[in-house]
Amino acid sequence: MARTKERIVLFALWLLVFSASSQIMIIAPILPQIGRELSIADAALGTLVSAYALMVGIFAVISGPISDRIGRRRMLLLGAGAMTVALSLHALVAGYWSFMAVRVFAGIAGGILSGAAVAYVGDYFPYEQRGWATGWVMSGSAFGQIMGIPLGVVLAGSYGFRSPFYLFTAMMGMAFVLVWFRVPQPAIQRLQQPLSVRGAISDYRKMIRREGVLAAAAAFFLLSMGISIFVVYLPTWLESSFGASSGQIAMLFLIGGVGSVVAGPQAGKLSDRVGRKGIILHSCMGLSVVMALTTFLTRDIGVAYLLFFLAMMLYAMRIGPFSAMLTALVPDRRRGSLMSLTVALGQVGYALGGGIAGPVYAEYGYRTDTVIGALAVLGMGALVWTLVPEPKAEGPVYPTLDTLAEPVRVSVSGRSWRRRRSGWDRGSG
Repeated sequence: MARTKERIVLFALWLLVFSASSQIMIIAPILPQIGRELSIADAALGTLVSAYALMVGIFAVISGPISDRIGRRRMLLLGAGAMTVALSLHALVAGYWSFMAVRVFAGIAGGILSGAAVAYVGDYFPYEQRGWATGWVMSGSAFGQIMGIPLGVVLAGSYGFRSPFYLFTAMMGMAFVLVWFRVPQPAIQRLQQPLSVRGAISDYRKMIRREGVLAAAAAFFLLSMGISIFVVYLPTWLESSFGASSGQIAMLFLIGGVGSVVAGPQAGKLSDRVGRKGIILHSCMGLSVVMALTTFLTRDIGVAYLLFFLAMMLYAMRIGPFSAMLTALVPDRRRGSLMSLTVALGQVGYALGGGIAGPVYAEYGYRTDTVIGALAVLGMGALVWTLVPEPKAEGPVYPTLDTLAEPVRVSVSGRSWRRRRSGWDRGSG
């Protein structure tokens, strides 16, 4: 019974991530079509990506302390409901500014959702299972590439760029219903102090003084900026350089999604056994090499498929391990704030990347974009390797939820925490 409940929770979170990620990722492959239908210049298209990411960053910072007080389940419901409404409003887009307004609203909803799924995994699953659980939940993003993005691109090509958002409205609505009925609120200790601006600022100050927290947030920023610079103008470059069609762009993202699905959950599960940092470092090094060599090696769309498959596989390899590390850097009652802070900085990085990619592409070409992106990803790996401590669990491997009444001890930088149903208790050491 416990395993069945775990699978239902994982599927609900997976569907939420699938829907949320798909509506973000669909922008990049249909940017050329959006520009044609709405008469938007190439250099301005990146701001549609940046606006969404910037609002996610702002509202993620706001939502983190709220999540730590009212519980993760309520944040999931609030964010999913708001995102469903925001996606439905894409039907009203008529020009650049109306599109910008809708993406800003979607960004607000995304900020409310940000970090909630991974923080929930940290609340619900013991540390020894988090790489595995996070890998599966975040594979929803990869399945978005495999199913959501290709289908969305085909819909956009046949019925206009608004049509993919109708699909994702329905999917997000389904996720909302599933969370409402089947996802419980984990029994963890919440922050009891009244919520205030001063209190929220104080919470963040205390949190970032913990060893590794600021470095982890900066690493998330660099990775998001690097992948944004690389991905946002990749379809535009392939279209202009090789005459890639909308169907070929859809196939590109499908193949990349397959790479993510192949690597993500397995890397997360492996990190539960051998450690997180080595996997993160090697995936970042490999990803930076693939990104930097993309324009040098690509001679036709077939080579682009192979390189994008490798890039997305390496990108996915760090998701489960890195997210699992983040969940153990702070006690349960502050996990929402930490995940929201890292996601916020990640979205700021994604926004900055989208803003940088456009002018750089217009002035210097896509090759310069790939080099800048590769350097940012390499910087992420260096930060994690040198400055982020890796928690070490001392207890049974893969305990079930029913065994969590028994303490599981996790040591972080010489400090010991004991895992109970109610949260983390400070121990000796």
